Amino acid sequence: MQTELETIKETGLQQIAAAPDQQTLNQIKVKLLGKKGSITTTLRGIADLPVAERPVVGSLANQVRDQLTQALQTKLTDLETVAMNQQLAAEKIDVTLPGDQIPFGHPHVIQKIIDEIEDIFIGMGYQVLSGPEVEEEYYNFEMMNLPKDHPARDMQDTFYITKEILMRTHTSPMQARALETHDFSTGPLKMISPGVVFRRDTDDPTHSHQFHQVEGIVIDKHITMADLKGTLAAMTHALFGSKFAVRLRPSYFPFTEPSVEADITCMNCGGKGCSVCKGSGWIEVLGAGMVHPNVLQMAGVDPETYGGFAFGVGPDRFAMLKYGVNDIRDFYLNNLKFLTQFD
Repeated sequence: MQTELETIKETGLQQIAAAPDQQTLNQIKVKLLGKKGSITTTLRGIADLPVAERPVVGSLANQVRDQLTQALQTKLTDLETVAMNQQLAAEKIDVTLPGDQIPFGHPHVIQKIIDEIEDIFIGMGYQVLSGPEVEEEYYNFEMMNLPKDHPARDMQDTFYITKEILMRTHTSPMQARALETHDFSTGPLKMISPGVVFRRDTDDPTHSHQFHQVEGIVIDKHITMADLKGTLAAMTHALFGSKFAVRLRPSYFPFTEPSVEADITCMNCGGKGCSVCKGSGWIEVLGAGMVHPNVLQMAGVDPETYGGFAFGVGPDRFAMLKYGVNDIRDFYLNNLKFLTQFD
């Protein structure tokens, strides 16, 4: 039996050393040390030996088993190292190669225009106020000198949530809210309110049911139309350049009196007259005027003491003019080829 154990050891060590992979090594382990393996079978035969030989053979069997177990573990470690090296070689990354370029986002072109307008007016001492998009009818219309039976409401038909709650048609309600709360003993009220507004318009190249406005107001003593024109000229020159002139034309808005439309020099022809400006040399860009006394009075401000001007800017229209965009819907289609032009 001792000779048999030596033979098992030598054969087992040779097989272990020659094992090409972990699967083969596991099969050898089962063949040698498993329940029906060579060592296990030999150990069971010890009981048939003379009592004097059992300790010697048992000790030898244990040595052989330990040697084979150690050889199996050493070989397994070697095979795992080889497998790891092969995997690393197969998955090798050349860090000297250029990586994949990750595109960076940028503000939407409309937001860029709004940011520019905000920067301009903050530089002139204005505060920027934001208001609710779902607004009370009272602030949206009545506080803007548009009572329930006023025909001008038809031009601002909007989406109603209830009879008293609606999607705001302009950001002017923030002017009324600011007038109600401003303490004129601390100085004049100078604010703009940018945001999204809603009207039940049919979408076409120049109209949208949802668009943006930046409305502003200045209230103090001794404010004149000259202050309004100077403010609009400063904004226009900052946005488009000093070569563009501003002119005011008489118009009508319920919340201002007198009211004006503001035009700037046509960007396409430089004021010479073309198809874009219909031969006039001017492009209409916004509405403005001196705040109506009724608006001041309803907000609790004495119109005999205080007055001022208000204006409404359309960032969507400004973006169309500045970048030569012919269809307002292009801004809202999320076409990256179009939008990345303005990065």
